[in-house]
Amino acid sequence: MTETIADDPTRRGERRDFTAQRAWIARRAEPLVIVVASSLAGCGLFSLLLLALDKSPAQFFELLWRGGFGSWFSIQNMLSRAAPLLLAGLCVALPARLGLLVIGGEGAIALGGVAAAATGSALSSAPAPLVIAAMALAGMAVGGAWIGAIGALRHYRAVNETISGLLMAYIAIALMNHLVEGPLRDPASLNKPSTAPLPDAGRIGAIPGTDVHWGLVIGIAFCLLASVLIEKTSWGFAARISGGNLRAARIQGLPVGALIVAFCALAGAAAGLCGMIEVAAVHGAANASLASGYGYTGVLVAFLARQNPLAIIPVAMLLGGVGAAGGLIQRRMELPDATILVLQGMVFIVVLFAETLYGRFHIFAPERWARKG
Repeated sequence: MTETIADDPTRRGERRDFTAQRAWIARRAEPLVIVVASSLAGCGLFSLLLLALDKSPAQFFELLWRGGFGSWFSIQNMLSRAAPLLLAGLCVALPARLGLLVIGGEGAIALGGVAAAATGSALSSAPAPLVIAAMALAGMAVGGAWIGAIGALRHYRAVNETISGLLMAYIAIALMNHLVEGPLRDPASLNKPSTAPLPDAGRIGAIPGTDVHWGLVIGIAFCLLASVLIEKTSWGFAARISGGNLRAARIQGLPVGALIVAFCALAGAAAGLCGMIEVAAVHGAANASLASGYGYTGVLVAFLARQNPLAIIPVAMLLGGVGAAGGLIQRRMELPDATILVLQGMVFIVVLFAETLYGRFHIFAPERWARKG
């Protein structure tokens, strides 16, 4: 009698293993394929806009590549712009693992920068490591408290975190302007109100051999730590369970409230550290430049990365390169600098629409293969 796979337990096991491998690959490939395809579709829509303006899409994207990635100078500029986006992306990605959409990172960045600047000025005579550490802790504490309050409002008072986050961002920016133009203003800052310049001990220098500040390394390190927290710890596992089904998590006795507040506080700490780095490495003082839109770009970073801290690293670099090319595009194509923001907005809209496509394609449905096996 001819032996079949159904008659051979070993071969049946091999078939199940092969099916499991295909399912694993499909689950990993689906978000990558959909995000890349939706991003390209967004670029396609933007190309139609350029054609309507009688501009060349080919020239635009060639300048985009040259300005963001085409030379060592461009790459350094890209990395410098990517550094704050790493932490701004984490501010959105961490609460998103619990199903929360927090978009108030811009406010936490602004207040974290002000707190860091005030701390650095107060400790001007202390050793440099102590000043930097104190500034980082101050920025993280203020940012963590600000975004943590959004999580508390969500859990204890059922206030929508997206609305409260946006409103609190406006409040935070207004508070920053009040402090910079009032109690903390340096009398010598006439044209652009700012806090007193940081002492040398409170400045973050560049990585040796580059013009990229150490904020890039700090941002990458925080992304790695966040990945370990989410994937390798019991708190991360509980957060993933809560994000999948909040009601089931409560039934199982998971500390949902503590998770929401804690992850929002960690997200705010990342944003506050972003503000500290901007002050210590870029501006040298707190001023209105802290509200430069990094918090809102972080929303796009997190969505393109599918809230994966490791994926935030390449996505932040990609968008950092897009931002770095803005000046070159403005000069060569006579387009406003905000053209880059239009491109980002179109990509973001298409990526949001693509959220409805998950689970709709047979090739990315592992359970169907399992049933066939």
